[in-house]
Amino acid sequence: MNSIETIPLQNLAYILIPVVIVLVIIAKWRLNTSHSVYAMARMLIQLLAIGYFLNSIFATDSAQVTVAILSFMLIFSSWIALGTVKKHRKQWFFKALVSLGIAGVVTLFTIVEGVLELTPWYEPRYIIPLGGMILANSMNSLSLAAERFQSEIQNNTNSLKARNIAFNAALIPTINMLFAVGLVSLPGMMTGQILSGISPFIAARYQIMVMCMMFASSGISAACFLSLIKNKHNQL
Repeated sequence: MNSIETIPLQNLAYILIPVVIVLVIIAKWRLNTSHSVYAMARMLIQLLAIGYFLNSIFATDSAQVTVAILSFMLIFSSWIALGTVKKHRKQWFFKALVSLGIAGVVTLFTIVEGVLELTPWYEPRYIIPLGGMILANSMNSLSLAAERFQSEIQNNTNSLKARNIAFNAALIPTINMLFAVGLVSLPGMMTGQILSGISPFIAARYQIMVMCMMFASSGISAACFLSLIKNKHNQL
């Protein structure tokens, strides 16, 4: 089976055609075009930059560098996760940091030591991408939990019920993915591995690991965060 070829930049530019179509629709419907353009531009810059950056990082053999990068990712994901919160963003930041940290450490440790048995454990080629996936997924769940909890509290829902409603809301996207995977869609990691020539049977095992990883990190981060802010809310 042939490996997938490197995509030339001029070919990659073709994917901007459907992107432009969506931007035109946004403009025609008089929605916030600048926000979408900014998001796309930032995505392009970030991914191109990280592509060059990771080349040098993967060549290192330093646990300190790997931990430092994961810590940097943790801090930023904690702040971004609270972007949907209109109030208490600064007050809840440390709680988000702790929640994402717990979810990240528990899930990543299980993968590194139990599933993959990495030697050394800090192998950046594995740790950084997996850590990024865990934090990104946990960040989204925490964001949904925070927004929904705040909304329920503003509607005078008691904190225990608000916590439960918010937790259910935080898990909806992940649970939907669990139902859809293999039937509606082939997830990105599995698709990438198949395109690169890896057996679908092996790719499926890695995808099972990833799906369990995403469900666990979503649940742990949302549960920790909601428990922390619920207890604080009860003290007010």
